[in-house]
Amino acid sequence: MTERSELEARKLARIAAVHRLQRERTALLVVDMQKAFVEPGAALEVETAGRLVPNLKTLISVCRGLDVPVVFTQYVFSESVPCLRGDPFGPQHLPPVAGEATGYGRPSGNALMGTSGPNSPDIIDALHPREDELIVKGRAYDKFYGTELDQALRSRDIRYLIVTGVLADVCVNATILSASTREYRVTAVTDGTATLWPHILEACFHIWRRKFARLATTAEVVEELRTV
Repeated sequence: MTERSELEARKLARIAAVHRLQRERTALLVVDMQKAFVEPGAALEVETAGRLVPNLKTLISVCRGLDVPVVFTQYVFSESVPCLRGDPFGPQHLPPVAGEATGYGRPSGNALMGTSGPNSPDIIDALHPREDELIVKGRAYDKFYGTELDQALRSRDIRYLIVTGVLADVCVNATILSASTREYRVTAVTDGTATLWPHILEACFHIWRRKFARLATTAEVVEELRTV
């Protein structure tokens, strides 16, 4: 083993130690598992997102059973806030144009407030939040920006976040970076996160592990929650 690889191994071991969950100060964050990104036929459907559902259901169930808060987020778009997330970066979020085709790269009303059907911003039925669980609606990719998320976590003395959801390179990435900036210890769940392209997902994992988060599987997180 080279000196550089030894140093990297030490760094990863230190990251793992610092990020080891303290159950009473931990929350599970389920990012944007909404119809607009998961349902077949949605303009921004992540085809692999459905595979996350069993793992997320496991994490949610375990957290609920251990009194670990579960927080859901939704990306929402509104015509009253004509931000860059719609034009030019997210044309799918713009209202559909009568008589014109919809779908990826086209105005489709994806995550548009008040929209129903596969482009709805509603959380998918399989992960239906409880009435007492917080749903953070964000108009930006970073779910801390302009929302009550940070206050909601700090008011419960939460310092450790388990992060899951979609899209890994967009809202999940922006939220993880923002959480790290706020000194949360982030654990990104590798089999609980997805995006449109596998190579982009792998790139996110490499970037997060270098500077922003610990990586772990669902099974590893569950075991740790049950033993801390």
